[in-house]
Amino acid sequence: MAYVIELGYSLSNRFPDPPQTDYRDASVRSLRHDLFCGDVFLEADGLDLSTRWGWVPVLDFAWALCDTVEALDSDPRGSRSAAVQTFDLDFTQNTELLRFARRFGLVEISATWLPDDPPAVVRHAELRREARDFLQDVLADLTDMHDGLGENPNIWTLQGRFPRV
Repeated sequence: MAYVIELGYSLSNRFPDPPQTDYRDASVRSLRHDLFCGDVFLEADGLDLSTRWGWVPVLDFAWALCDTVEALDSDPRGSRSAAVQTFDLDFTQNTELLRFARRFGLVEISATWLPDDPPAVVRHAELRREARDFLQDVLADLTDMHDGLGENPNIWTLQGRFPRV
């Protein structure tokens, strides 16, 4: 099995950030839910789990994915654990979910909007690395595009919490 995972994103022209946004002082809520809307591209184990809605808060997705990967690693036995650990990543504007189930060192990923597709399977360590790289790439892109965002203390905290591995 290949266990390949690819992550990417695009920002939407239909849902631009408000022009009066001061990115230096944007709250965590604004950063996570009100800004940087678009779509996320997620391909895992040959299965396309991408969104095509245009309104997904991209930074929130990257942040939530990192939180999800850490939640899946809460068993102290780590990859030796036979117990299945599950976590759902929800999209706030609808009822769709990305579902994650970890057993041993493998994670199954499925999407409620693709009910007939089998779950993708990836290694937990690779999912962690790709999720953190994706978050750091999104942060680098967004801070290049938006004046003052790199000076926001919430962004500093996020960068430090999920460094590249």
